[in-house]
Amino acid sequence: MTAVTMHLGEIGQQLRAFRLESGMRADEIAARLGVSRAALYRYEKGEVIKLDTVQRLAELLNISPLTLLGVGIEYYSCPNHFFQKITQIEGDIEQILQVSDPVCYQVTSPAYDAILLEAHACQQEKEGSAVIDAPPILAQSKRRALYSQRKPSIISMLPENHIIDFLTHGVGASFPMSAPLRHKARQVAVQEIRNIITLIDSVPMGLQFSVVPKNISTTSCIFMRRNELMAVAINPFRSDCSAARTSGIAMITSSPEAVATHKQMLETLWQTSLKGQDAIDRLKTLVEQHGAV
Repeated sequence: MTAVTMHLGEIGQQLRAFRLESGMRADEIAARLGVSRAALYRYEKGEVIKLDTVQRLAELLNISPLTLLGVGIEYYSCPNHFFQKITQIEGDIEQILQVSDPVCYQVTSPAYDAILLEAHACQQEKEGSAVIDAPPILAQSKRRALYSQRKPSIISMLPENHIIDFLTHGVGASFPMSAPLRHKARQVAVQEIRNIITLIDSVPMGLQFSVVPKNISTTSCIFMRRNELMAVAINPFRSDCSAARTSGIAMITSSPEAVATHKQMLETLWQTSLKGQDAIDRLKTLVEQHGAV
């Protein structure tokens, strides 16, 4: 079994991140802990912190001590909450390595969001606003802007089976749509795949794509790194899902063992997937075979 090692600086960064997310003021937390605000800031900078203080901090922030130490697991049954958390993490990230959607949301076009909002409005009108949650696309709408501002390194591996489903049913496959709207959603899907083809061909700095052949099954997950801090998200939710028609449990963890094993899996998958001209040729074939006319 891999030993769990946590540097004080990492604990401090975890503490600051959870404090900011909680919305509680530093002086409020310090007062409830019985320490000075300066002491709390020192903890966040990596000063030695006692285990009983970790326990009390975790209780205040409504998380487990292991999660505060970066070795716990956060679970999300709601796609909106999961994408809100991912958006928060990506606001301070340097590297992303992922295999999940048939697209990379950060470089999708505004048409991707627009068709989902249109589908949600139609669903809301049909089923009633009281029973329809906000579309997950709104929870992650900042991700594209964050990417444009920060330009983290992204390696996105696109499963061929997901691409076929995406082209066949269009953006927002889980939304109920009229025939005209479904055709429009399929046209937007073709547009997004063609955009990826253009990006692969132009080789933009820090952005790489590959296609995972359909004979390879893999878990949808996202590896994220900032300096020495790393986390992995195992995610059943597609970025174009309907909250009302989606069920699953996503989880995010910084456990060193989980991070290391998933990172190794993703790196191996990258080596065996189609890249460059091979990926372009496969995507063009899929568009011809399954894309809307």
